Amino acid sequence: MVKANIKKSFNCDRDKLWNTITDNRNYDWRTDLDRIEILDDTHFIEYAKNNYPTSFTITNKEKLKVYEFDIENTNIKGKWIGKFKELADGSIEVDFTEEIETNNFIMKLFAKTYLKNMQKRYIQDLERELSKR
Repeated sequence: MVKANIKKSFNCDRDKLWNTITDNRNYDWRTDLDRIEILDDTHFIEYAKNNYPTSFTITNKEKLKVYEFDIENTNIKGKWIGKFKELADGSIEVDFTEEIETNNFIMKLFAKTYLKNMQKRYIQDLERELSKR
């Protein structure tokens, strides 16, 4: 299993942060996505810019505490865990961990770097979006 983690503190409205991360209808701020197809309350499919689909199943969603889902596509299977923590200065720390398995030998070689780059891009996109609002 390959695991990657990223933490970042945001000094913004708590609800704005939560809603930006969890509202799959509003994904235009994500530079890695072409679109998101919402299947029901707990299932959605993200399509990357190259139209490659990844399926998600929300397994735990507690406002401003935790947001978790299972991930699966033809190359990977795993889970994503987002934890939210209010800090003493009033900011909110997000702690995102992604764990995946892959049977593709080439993918195994680059999976950790790939996950780290995806997490960094996500945080940069999130920072940009939150600074707009």
